[in-house]
Amino acid sequence: MTLTNFDKVEALPTTSKEVQKLGWSQLDVILFTGDAYVDHPSFGVAVIGRVLESLGLKVAIVPQPNWKDDLRDFKKLGQPRLFFGVTAGNMDSMVNHYTANIRLRSNDAYTPVDKAGFRPDYPTIVYTQILKKLFPDVKVIIGGIEASMRRLTHYDYWQNTLKKSILVESGADFLFYGMAEKSVKEFALLMQKGASDKNLQSLNQVSYIIDSKDEIFASKKWESVELFSYEECLKDKINYAKNFKVIEEESNKWTSKQIIQKVENKYVVVNPPFPLTSTKEIDEIYDLKFTRKPHPKYKNKGDIPAFEMIKNSINIHRGCFGGCSFCTISAHQGKFIVSRSEKSILSEISQIIADKDFKGHITDLGGPSANMYKMQGEDLEICKKCKRPSCIFPGICKNLNTSHQELINIYRKVREIKGINSVTIGSGIRYDILIDNENDASKTKYLSELIKNHVSGRLKVAPEHTSDNVLKIMRKPSFELFKKFKTKFDKISRSQNLNLQLIPYLISSHPGCKTEDMADLAIETKKLNYRLEQIQDFTPTPMTLSTVMYYTELNPYTLEKVYIPKKQSEKLNQRMFFFWYKKENRQNIINELNKINKPDIVKQIFG
Repeated sequence: MTLTNFDKVEALPTTSKEVQKLGWSQLDVILFTGDAYVDHPSFGVAVIGRVLESLGLKVAIVPQPNWKDDLRDFKKLGQPRLFFGVTAGNMDSMVNHYTANIRLRSNDAYTPVDKAGFRPDYPTIVYTQILKKLFPDVKVIIGGIEASMRRLTHYDYWQNTLKKSILVESGADFLFYGMAEKSVKEFALLMQKGASDKNLQSLNQVSYIIDSKDEIFASKKWESVELFSYEECLKDKINYAKNFKVIEEESNKWTSKQIIQKVENKYVVVNPPFPLTSTKEIDEIYDLKFTRKPHPKYKNKGDIPAFEMIKNSINIHRGCFGGCSFCTISAHQGKFIVSRSEKSILSEISQIIADKDFKGHITDLGGPSANMYKMQGEDLEICKKCKRPSCIFPGICKNLNTSHQELINIYRKVREIKGINSVTIGSGIRYDILIDNENDASKTKYLSELIKNHVSGRLKVAPEHTSDNVLKIMRKPSFELFKKFKTKFDKISRSQNLNLQLIPYLISSHPGCKTEDMADLAIETKKLNYRLEQIQDFTPTPMTLSTVMYYTELNPYTLEKVYIPKKQSEKLNQRMFFFWYKKENRQNIINELNKINKPDIVKQIFG
């Protein structure tokens, strides 16, 4: 996209006045979202809107519709020619609304001035049910992280119950899981041709409900696997645990099977994802025209914090092969890395520089993990046979190319661009793939370049815990690797006369975590002279291994028992070990350690 065209781009319409101004009598597709509308490639609804627009379709977006009044926001644009699309937004609404202790949050980063209250709980369900009632003959498709992670039977922490597929609860016609640009595009093209439901059900990366297994789209190109039914999962948690192992393995395979699950007297069908997105295909998405700003309707309504955080950042790849137990990235984006071309990345930077408000600071060149750009298997034939959830746990795959040279080249080219004063890396660094093979010169070089040029005061990394017992359950490397990484970080920082800090993210109350593990955390962080800030309590979210363990108290891969800290009092007690240095916590910590007969640990923490 040239800078001239960039200046002329307009946001997609959100009101009937904007639609009339464009001279449109009827819209082809209307998209509803729980977020404010920011026309930027980091916001899913904007990407889907622009993909549909690129097909020549008339598309509008209705952000944060009022679901409590006479429903005028759902009626104002009329009936679309093809379909409605619904997403809760960039975040799961329940994570957005509630803390790990299920306390209502007072803020919402995806709304102007961080104001809460502009979306319901489970907006995917609420919006869809309203649309199906108002327009029963129009297809409604759902997508985004909330729908994607609830495509099959799932545990819901906020209601403390096992729930059916969100397709059943919402009444939607189709669910598009993962990064859905391809499936939505193909769906729209078929809808334009008047395709039957049978044809629509033949698409990759879609989920739908049918009355009988005889109706399932039959194709020799797909193998299928049937899970235990929703009812069987309700009856026995072991069935739910076994289901998860199948789902996770299929989510991480090069060629996946079609997944079928009976719910009541119907069947939820999840078709396999599309083949891995190519660099050319991902470039085409980022080359679509975006204003890169919030819709003009928000002009005098204050900043949208989520946009302010990413407006000068660049996403250079998708996917993550880390496979952390508590993370949804691989289930949503896949474990195989899809990287943008250098040309596409530099083109997006030229757009940022062209913005009159740009002050010269690029705040991130990253992705789900900062340093996985262009990494993949040396021999892809080996990858095609693999079903490991992680390429780097319990050890780094010998077939994985972890060279950082391509990333170093990108950093250097961006730094040389006129108009850029600084580039910092905001995404998390996977230090285990930096420490693994010290004979790889690119890793030492990358760490040096990172520290010298791309850290502004602090670098945040995520060891998540210090106890090897807990880290094993998390699928994270030993804390010894963090200490080794910290030694290197500090050495390079001192050699450059830089006063930099390495800030660890840590989690309490994760499955497997006991009082003695949190005591270990207090001891280890004390040795390293940390006064912790970046901490969190574990929150069970749908479709993660950790959440399945939380609900079933079993490891789905071994069916062995896992200790789960579930009581609110225990969670709060674990949390206070982060802040062992505060006087008000001292006696409570001593009491907890005396309960488990560990007076020696008291001396290590407070001696």
